[in-house]
Amino acid sequence: MSELIGRFRRAVRALGSDQDTPTAPPTADGVVGMLGAIGPALLAASQATSDIQLTLQGVAARYGRPDLRVFVLPTLVIVEDQSSTPAQTAIFPADTDALRLDQAGAVSHLVRRTSPDRTAPDAVIAEIARIRASPPRFGAVLTVLGHTLLSLGFGLMINPTLTALPVYAILGAIVGVILLLAARAPTLSLILPVFTAFAATVVIAWLVRPLVHDDVVRLVAPSLVSFLPGLTLAIAAVELTSGQIMAGASRLVYGIARLGLLAFGVYAGISVAGSPAVTTAPEQLGSWAPWVGIALVSLGYYFFSSAPRRSLPWILYALVVAYAAQLLGNLLLGAELSGLIGAAVAVPAAYLAARFRAAPPASIMLTCAYWLLVPGAMGFIGVSEAAAGTSGASDTILRTFGSLIAIAIGMVLGAGFSRDVTAVSRGWRGSSAPTDPAASASSSGGTTGTATR
Repeated sequence: MSELIGRFRRAVRALGSDQDTPTAPPTADGVVGMLGAIGPALLAASQATSDIQLTLQGVAARYGRPDLRVFVLPTLVIVEDQSSTPAQTAIFPADTDALRLDQAGAVSHLVRRTSPDRTAPDAVIAEIARIRASPPRFGAVLTVLGHTLLSLGFGLMINPTLTALPVYAILGAIVGVILLLAARAPTLSLILPVFTAFAATVVIAWLVRPLVHDDVVRLVAPSLVSFLPGLTLAIAAVELTSGQIMAGASRLVYGIARLGLLAFGVYAGISVAGSPAVTTAPEQLGSWAPWVGIALVSLGYYFFSSAPRRSLPWILYALVVAYAAQLLGNLLLGAELSGLIGAAVAVPAAYLAARFRAAPPASIMLTCAYWLLVPGAMGFIGVSEAAAGTSGASDTILRTFGSLIAIAIGMVLGAGFSRDVTAVSRGWRGSSAPTDPAASASSSGGTTGTATR
């Protein structure tokens, strides 16, 4: 009985604290530089600044430097050392190049084992540099195939018509090739969203639209899936609800600007090539189409973003859980609030699956799952319709931002529930093992994939 009471007390104490009590480290040399390497890497993995700040503070405490103050913004990490006289501040800019999924997974594993193993800070910095320089697992052919499958699967989910499927596949392959070429020409990447949206719209309006009687914007959207800033907008909403005003506001502005660039490309394409009115709506495929789309999206994401080895079944699991929970939310709360249920269920489900040895980090599964939850496509369609003067565009934009808030609340609730359950479980077992830093995040990171996803 006394042992049972002791476990209950430890569980209650663990629930009230997110951080473990730091123990004396062998050395604190280089901890600032290590935080300056981990922080930008997590930013490149599309994680929220609030989660990164908690992770870095936890790492600093376990290395015996709780005096270090950490500030994280979307473009830089600031570490203030108050123990030195005078106090010193180090600024570490974030890399604009987003990490692939295999790189994001490697960084998550590194951070997870760094604190308990007390890995030498210089070794951690060197390992992060090696991860960033590692080549993609798949070559150009599989990368383009992955983008093609992504576009096809995404099209089956937002506009599943039989005549549009070849359009999704062809445009997805074309955009995949453009992305590969742009990676070798940094100057082209500056205008890539506008150019790609313009080219895809012109191709559809001139060559495809006479044969496929469907809305041009809905035909274009799936091929631009790798440009849509859905994940960026969702992370912005999470940061704003977490009190990270500067980070959330800057991400929100960036996401809206990204949508604006894509919409401008579509508007320019429609202005040049024209867009005849849709007289008859194409017949939609059955309810099975989105489930097939989920399978194609998981396979496409696996190839396009070089997901970690043996992660395909877990990515599919995360997508199925997120979509099923979103369908449940649609029945309970309606379409606009369905993302709240989807995110609230998907986050704990990913953390639970991450406990298995063969599973990738939870952040990898969540980055993929958020692609089904975040309404980046709806925002793009709404802004494009507004630019083209289509009626009803404002309603689409308002529903998009309403969905963003619902998803952010679901993400915060799901992450908080996961942290509390983990803390209670460790307290009940009487374990002193440190919490997985990746499990303290309320969003993935991503994005990835890229931070705009």
